[in-house]
Amino acid sequence: MERVLEAWGPVRRVRSLGGGNRNEVVEVELAGRRLVARRSRRPAASLDWEISLLEHLARSGVRVPAVAATLRRVHELTRGWPQRPGSASTRALLTDDRGGDVNLSVMPVEAVAACRQAWAALAGTPEAVVHGDPGPANIRITDEGIGLLDWDEARVDATDLDLAELPGADLPADRLAVARTAATAWEAANGWTVEPSYARRQLAMLLAGRDGFSSGGPGSMSP
Repeated sequence: MERVLEAWGPVRRVRSLGGGNRNEVVEVELAGRRLVARRSRRPAASLDWEISLLEHLARSGVRVPAVAATLRRVHELTRGWPQRPGSASTRALLTDDRGGDVNLSVMPVEAVAACRQAWAALAGTPEAVVHGDPGPANIRITDEGIGLLDWDEARVDATDLDLAELPGADLPADRLAVARTAATAWEAANGWTVEPSYARRQLAMLLAGRDGFSSGGPGSMSP
């Protein structure tokens, strides 16, 4: 990380930040400004997409805060935004096998079926850029407001996924239930190869909520 930061000039590393399960995320200081640096393994086209997105939101006065109303504003500002290079939405993954960190071809067939069933239920809900991980570990509160860090999992997808676990989302109860199930399915598929233990726990939750599912259980599945 230090060698990478040298390209920006006299940057001082302050401390490591929470979150960043897949990438190193640190607080740095450059010319008296507090900044966040993330070391990413994403290809250049994917990172260019992310930078363009954040610049667009900043020009519109959005600090990417982690509150439902502002996330909705982010969604409004990115209707029609192009898909992140190499990524795929849950809608696309109903037929495609790969996108971003998701590779359905390495998952058990019953797991893929469960994920796709959960995602299919999102049909008809709005799509735009989603942050992808607006959880507590990525929220920072300062005197200037609330900011959301680490847009590594951002992509174009069903916006309800961003709101599934967010207080104040005000989604109808049936739509909220669908969003939460779909988000659980996403966590299982998205983490299957990079966070296997976490992904299998999410899959167990997904399968436990499916009516009529019978199997030896996720513990008996092999990647």
